Parts: sequence; C-alpha cells; structure tokens
Amino acid sequence: MYLERLNPQQRMAVEHGTLTDGSHVAGPMLIIAGAGSGKTNTLAHRVAHLILKGADPRRILLMTFSRRAAAEMGRRVERICGEVLGKNSGIMADALAWSGTFHGIGARLLRDYAEQIGIDPAFSIHDREDSADLMNLVRHDLGFSKTESRFPTKGTCLAIYSRAVNSETELPLVLRDAFPWCTTWEKQLRELFACYVESKQSQNVLDYDDLLLYWAQMVAEPMIAEDIGSRFDHVLVDEYQDTNRLQSSILLALKPTGHGLTVVGDDAQSIYSFRAATVRNILDFPASFSPAANIVTLDRNYRSTQPILAAANAVIDLASERFTKNLWTERESPERPRLVTVRDENDQARYVADKVLDNREEGVKLKSQAVLFRASHHSGPLEVELTRRNIPFVKFGGLKFLDSAHVKDMLAALRFAQNPRDRVAGFRLMQILPGIGPSTAQKVLDHMAEDASPVTALAAMPAPPRSGDDWTSFVSTMQELKTGKAGWPAEIELVRKWYEPHLERLHEDASARLADLIQLEQIAGGYASRERFLTELTLDPPDATSDQAGVPLLDEDYLILSTIHSAKGQEWTKVFMLNVIDGCIPSDLAVGTTAEIEEERRLLYVAMTRAKDSLDLVVPQRFFTYGQNSQGDRHVYASRSRFIPATLLQFFEVCGWPQVKADTAAAQQARQVRIDVGARMRGMWR
Repeated sequence: MYLERLNPQQRMAVEHGTLTDGSHVAGPMLIIAGAGSGKTNTLAHRVAHLILKGADPRRILLMTFSRRAAAEMGRRVERICGEVLGKNSGIMADALAWSGTFHGIGARLLRDYAEQIGIDPAFSIHDREDSADLMNLVRHDLGFSKTESRFPTKGTCLAIYSRAVNSETELPLVLRDAFPWCTTWEKQLRELFACYVESKQSQNVLDYDDLLLYWAQMVAEPMIAEDIGSRFDHVLVDEYQDTNRLQSSILLALKPTGHGLTVVGDDAQSIYSFRAATVRNILDFPASFSPAANIVTLDRNYRSTQPILAAANAVIDLASERFTKNLWTERESPERPRLVTVRDENDQARYVADKVLDNREEGVKLKSQAVLFRASHHSGPLEVELTRRNIPFVKFGGLKFLDSAHVKDMLAALRFAQNPRDRVAGFRLMQILPGIGPSTAQKVLDHMAEDASPVTALAAMPAPPRSGDDWTSFVSTMQELKTGKAGWPAEIELVRKWYEPHLERLHEDASARLADLIQLEQIAGGYASRERFLTELTLDPPDATSDQAGVPLLDEDYLILSTIHSAKGQEWTKVFMLNVIDGCIPSDLAVGTTAEIEEERRLLYVAMTRAKDSLDLVVPQRFFTYGQNSQGDRHVYASRSRFIPATLLQFFEVCGWPQVKADTAAAQQARQVRIDVGARMRGMWR
C-alpha cells in the first residue's frame, strides 16, 4: 500500500483530517519539514491521498515556488495514484488543474475576476527587465535622470518598489532598512512610483509584483475572498518559510479559519529576506489559527550521516527563536565534519582542489561534489586554481569569475596598457567611457595605430565630444601605466581606482562587483609582473574555460560551485564550504540587526545540510578584504564564524592544512640555533 512507505510522522501528515469513512474535515496544518526529511514526497502523498479518498482534484489548490516543482509534484501524484487507480490515475492527476506558482495562480484568478475589480482581462504581464525599462522611461520623463546628484538607477528603483509592495511596508521604513543610501530621495521616489503605476494602468500592463498585489487587494473584499475560497476544498502551500507578507495575507483571506489549509516548510531554512520573504509567516502560523492548528514535525533525515546532522543541529540549536526539532538518521558514520584551518584563500583554493581530485580518484564523480560560499565573489581564487588545473566546473548563483563583464573590463585595461596596439582590448575599454561609441573608438584606435608611440598619440588627441573629464582620467591612467612607476601589483590597484566610478555608473550591483575586483587584485599579487599575470590567464583561453563553465554535455563530469542561496534544495555526496569566518558567514553586510544575524545562521545550517557523506568547512586564517586599511596590506586576520563557538568544536574534526611534515635533519639542526633577536633590536639604538 502507498502509505506503508512513509515513516510515522510522514503518515500522520498525509492522513491528517481523514475520518474512518474516508471523508476529510482537515483543520489548519503546519508540516515542519527538516532538511532531507522527504518534504516533497510527503506533500505529494498528501495530495494523492486526498484524491484517493474522494476529494475532487479540480478543487485542490497546490502552490509551489517554481513551475518545475509543480510539474514534479504532478508526476509524483500520478505515480502514487497509479498504485490504486491503475490506468485512470492520469485522468485524476491531469484534473489537478490549480497547481502552480503563486504568481501563475494569481494571474489566472485576476483574469477570471477582472470585470469585478475593474481591469481588462486582456492585460499583459511585464517581466523584470520590461518593468525596469518602463520604470526608466517614467524616471526620465520626470527629469530624475538629469538630477545634479545621482538619482537611483532603474534597477534600484524597481527593487525599492518591489520590496515595499511584497513586504507590505511603508516606503520610509524600506529605505531606512534596505536602501539607506536612497533615503534623501523619498519624495521623488514616491512620485516616481505613483507615475509608474499610472503608466502601467494606462497601458493595461501588470508587472510581476502586481500579480500578488492585485490578488491581495481583490481578496481584501470579503465577498470576493469568500467566493474564491469556496472554489477550493484544500489549499496546500510548499516552502512556506519563503513566502512574504503579501502571500500570507492572501492565504489568510482565502481560508480565514484555516479549514483545508496545509503549509509545509522549515523555519531553519528561511534565507530569502532579500526577496522580502519573512520567517515570521511560518513562526506565527500556529498563533494565526490557535488553537485549531495542528503541527507535524518531520525530523528523520534521509540524506546526511548522523555526525553531519549532529553538527548542523548544534549550530541551529543556538538560534534565538525556532520550532524545536533535531534531525536524526539511521545513516551512521565514523567520520565527523572537518573544520579545516588554512593559511589564506590561496591555500584554501589549493586544499579544495586537492581534495576534489583525491575524491575523484576514489570513485566520487566531480558532479557529486560541491563547493558552497556565501557570496559569488568568494569563489574567485578557487576558480583560477580550478582553471589552472584543468578541473571543469559549473557555477550557480553568479557569472564565472573571469568571464564577468567587470573583470573583463579590468583585464582589458591591463592588456591595453601592456600592448596599446591591442584593438580588441582598446575597443572594449574606450566604450566604457560615456559619450564614446563604436565609431569614435575605431577612429581613436586608427589614429594610435598610425603613430610610432601609440600612448603619446592618445595623449595628444583632443577629447571626443561629451567625454569630458572621463577622457582626461583615462588618458592619464594609461600614461602612468606606460611609465611603470607604480610597479606591480600596484598597477592593478591604479586601474581599479580609475574604473570604480564607471563600475557604479554601469552596474546596479556595483558593490558586489567591486568585491570581485578586489579579489582580482589579490590574485594578481601572486604573480611577479603584469606580463606574467596576463600571460598565465591567457594560456587557458576564455573560450575554453567558458565552455567548461557553461551548460555541459550530458556525458561530461564537472564540479559544482554554488552560492548557498542557489544550493537550497540540492544535495551532494561531498560538500566543501569556503570562508567559514566572521565577515563572510555572517556577512559583514548582514550584522546590523538580530534578524539579519539569525538569517546568516540559517544560511550556514542550509549549507551544512546539503552534504550526504562528507562535509569540510574551511577557515582561512588571513582574508583579503576591501577598505580595512587604506595603506599597506589589506589582509586581515580572520576569526572562525561566531556560529561555531568553542562549545561546538566537539562535533567536528578540527585540523590544519597543509599537514606539518616530519622534521628533516636540517630543520632539526636549525631549531637548535638560539639567538636573542630582542637584544639585537635594542642594540640598534644604543
């Protein structure tokens, strides 16, 4: 029987509300599904069980967070129903018509009720890019693109608007908490958003956020809410910890008593506050339907070994507020997670590459191994090491480091300084400057090519129209690089300082990209000269490494690199996590409030629970950072993440790398030499 495969807690969740005659009187249920506990399988069994016990699949509303998840759920439901219904299972599963994402379901309902809420049912839907373009048009029409001080870009404006809408938070609070650098523009932003809404309505357009906002506004009318709610006997929501306040408002309006409502999630995996998701939705669910709410906890893990779970449980057990659950498994292992101390990020990259290759020699495919990190730029040194060793990889949650536009821009500047006749580098570089297009760039390069001293010719040229001070800055930087006075690797810092204003102008996420450039500086410091640095990177051409980091062929093997956010829901046999230090996890940008710190703790927990058999947390003792010291070395001595205090070290195998080798005779002899350096230092001044 299909229920016999379930453990007792899963079966309790699946059968919740079933009477002896097979009918259902299900009250509100919260399924706390720990990592690797069979959440998707349990939800699919509940849907199938409802159908097999007589529920009309056309009156079941199932909401997931991706179309792919909805499709997979449908396939599982059909497979389970097939055990009982045979050939008719497909008919019943196909009738599960109200299955999809919140936004997809919202669009369907808005068209159904369009006349009642005063919109044209033939509305079109803008994606994020379309929405940003429309925001920019309105921004320009209002004259905000020509302000004396720089007005927020279209992407930032859309992000502010989206955060305010989805979190149901007043604009001043959104600006204060998430966009403090934009607080002086509150009045203008309010005007911009009002005109943006009017523009959408005049064009009969809804954006991505409107699909939820209009739906929430629609069900705020009690009669419409009751009518929509009555269409569904059962409402099931997956990944409830990732919902925002708007989505919670919709659910509460559809099922105010909670009758027939089932939500599934894990508060310990709530890590998407930057998308306006709030852990409060799942934490407050029982109180919203007190005392009727039923809570079922799935704490048996089918993924990881017991030592990995013990360490992960210990980390999350220090959270300030959570549903009590301790994951357990029957998968015993003598191997504890490793907490590996290395000297710096370069040693970290070498350690991971060594271990990945060792694992491969032992029969573990590269695809079964993953390297996780808090922020995309943290993988920069590792990517260079993997490329150097010809280890193919695919990166999720960010562009491949050496192929990202801003890194290519920096390399183009260095190549052009090295060889001013490099037209590819020069063509890319000049078009960074405002007012210079392809035609002007070609003319400049042609003029330089005709002169025996290209940089001298560049300096003698009049500034192209509309390039202004940016042209002067560019020319002076190229001249200084030509002299070589700055020396290497200071030259790359010189280029970065020239490029920073353009980075902020060209990219919405300039701060994150700047961290990539700082990483590039660190990598460059490991080479003897500019020429050697550029040569080493060029020996493995971008096309070849891009092929490796792109969409692979089915028969290829490749290592997985991923941000923790992109890794959620995934699992690998062996997992490495980079930079388990304060400043990276928690991020130094996310320690302003208790809520931010708690989300960072959950991020570490999510990373740890991706591992099946082996987990390595790597702690570099020295970390390269930006802005810590305006003069001299920017390496700082790093501290192990605060989320792994000394009291938790018992759950880890604490070790260092590389291993200290046995003393050679010379080393032993050297150790016997005794000198008083202090006396020598004092003697210098006597």
